[in-house]
Amino acid sequence: MIIFPAIDLYEGKAVRLYKGDYNQMTVYSENPAEVAKRFVQAGATHLHLVDLEGAKLGRPGNLDTISKIIKETDLFTEVGGGIRNIETVEAYISIGVDRVILGTAAVNDPEFLKETLKRFGDKIAVGVDLKDGFVAIKGWTEKSSLSADEFLGEMETLGVSTIICTDISRDGAMQGSNNTLYRELSEKYNINFIASGGVSTIEDVKTLSSMNMYGAIIGKAYYIGAIDLKEAIEVAK
Repeated sequence: MIIFPAIDLYEGKAVRLYKGDYNQMTVYSENPAEVAKRFVQAGATHLHLVDLEGAKLGRPGNLDTISKIIKETDLFTEVGGGIRNIETVEAYISIGVDRVILGTAAVNDPEFLKETLKRFGDKIAVGVDLKDGFVAIKGWTEKSSLSADEFLGEMETLGVSTIICTDISRDGAMQGSNNTLYRELSEKYNINFIASGGVSTIEDVKTLSSMNMYGAIIGKAYYIGAIDLKEAIEVAK
């Protein structure tokens, strides 16, 4: 299993939200590129970036910061947040982003999703953010009418190879990952799932790895010292 340490970006800073609430934001670093370098020192090979301004506004807000991170590290980098048109996908890929994550757009604009899959293939992933069993959109501020099963079945049919699945109720709450959910998904669908939200102990990492999950995102647990990133990477192997 691959560990994806996360950097959530807002106004060029590394921050974290509590349960997706923009009013409950903690700034962890004024220099996200330095945070990424610390990930490399711990043995990380992959990086998960979220443009929180993009998620809220529907347009990129941290392109320069992301470009700097890519130039200064050799990490495989995936980016999500507010990617709702081909121009934004192209902009990210042109600066060296390895995988672009579609969230709201994959729900609201199936034709856009199909077009990006056709043009960019495995460079496209889909972020599925779940709230009470339904898919949430627009930076988690709205709940759609799509159930998780409806949406994931459609993604599998379209040929989406990687899905980042977040249980919003667990995100940033340090309550452990929703292992029941992830076990069900990994058994039901032929998709590479990345667990996100609530991965807060080494035990969570061990459990997810034992399910043959493709990846797990570690965010707040790293920043507050609850998980040693180097240990998590070793355990996941």
